Amino acid sequence: MGVESALTVKPYLGRMTRSEFCTVLTAGMATVASNVLVIYVLSLKEQFPAIAGHLVSASLLSAPAALVMSKILFPESQVPETLGVNVRPFYERDKSLFEAIINGAEAGVKMIVGIVALLIAVLGLVALVDLCLTALGTKLNLVFGLELDWSLKTILGYIFYPFTLVLGVPVCDAGIISEIIGQRLIVTEVVSYRDLATALEKDLLQYQRSAIIATYALCGFAHLASMAIFVGGTCALAPNRVSDIAAVAFRTLLAATLACLLTACIAGTFFTEGSILLGS
Repeated sequence: MGVESALTVKPYLGRMTRSEFCTVLTAGMATVASNVLVIYVLSLKEQFPAIAGHLVSASLLSAPAALVMSKILFPESQVPETLGVNVRPFYERDKSLFEAIINGAEAGVKMIVGIVALLIAVLGLVALVDLCLTALGTKLNLVFGLELDWSLKTILGYIFYPFTLVLGVPVCDAGIISEIIGQRLIVTEVVSYRDLATALEKDLLQYQRSAIIATYALCGFAHLASMAIFVGGTCALAPNRVSDIAAVAFRTLLAATLACLLTACIAGTFFTEGSILLGS
């Protein structure tokens, strides 16, 4: 039994440790909302009829994976104020219905404006980096007579290639899957699931396990747009901790990405139909 305390949820948000902020944000980005699962199922139901069950499993596995990865990347170095404390829910009661409408509208506008502003800034920077890389790559191709794609999506595909092999994706499918998983970082998981559906429709994958592992790896909000949304929303709730939240933002994105990959690794381990580890 925890010790009774006057601590309440909302006021405590402004006094959380950085490690706790990292854990909260990682858990939000490594998992998905139930209504979003419907979009994933609709994107792949024709090419992958059993995707719904795998997505539910991925959602359950990603929660503990997020906790593990967040604490590995940002261990707790302080003493949380809720340690051994029974935290009570916080309720704000307005004096009238009209006052509740006004306060709710103001709070909603502050949060939405913060989220939209940060989202535009982050996606704008991503587009700028992609444009610069493409322009530089075009010049390098002309100078050295190359025919390489220097877009950010392609570069991320190369970065995630060794991770894809570790997950258990066969080498013949690793190039396609690594690009699909890598591009999720900048184009969101919805686009990546659609690209996976296209790859299945065109029979570009030779093994079923490749599609299943990719399904688990993509099941999460681990991308730059989501990071902007979660960080912007959290900053709106705790404006006095903006610097601390910003300090852990990219680490939470890394932790969420690794959590999704860990979930996919577990799926690849226990998938027995032609499994690399267990065999059939």
